[in-house]
Amino acid sequence: MKINKAATAGTLESSDAMVMVEPNEEGKGIEFDLDSVVIHQYGNSIKKTVMNTLKNLDVNDIKIRVVDKGALDCTLKARVECAVFRSTEQSENLPWGGAIR
Repeated sequence: MKINKAATAGTLESSDAMVMVEPNEEGKGIEFDLDSVVIHQYGNSIKKTVMNTLKNLDVNDIKIRVVDKGALDCTLKARVECAVFRSTEQSENLPWGGAIR
C-alpha cells in the first residue's frame, strides 16, 4: 500500500494514542518515532504492534510517529490502520472488523 499524503488518527487523551503518517522516499523503508508515557515498560511491544500492523497492510515506505498515552494494542492497531487508510485516501470497501490481521 502506498502512502500518498500526511494523515493522523487518534487523540492525546489518556489510554489513547495519536498516530501521524507521511510518505517516505521510495526504498527508504519505515522511519518509526515513538513518544510514550510507558516507553520504558512497553516501548518494544508498542513498536512490534505498529510494525506488524504496517506489515499486514503491506506498507513499506512510510514515516510514522506515535504519541502514546497508555493505549492498548488493539487501540494502537486501529489508530495505525485509520491513519494509513486516510493517507491513501481510501474511504470505501475498508476491511474493518478483523479482516486485517
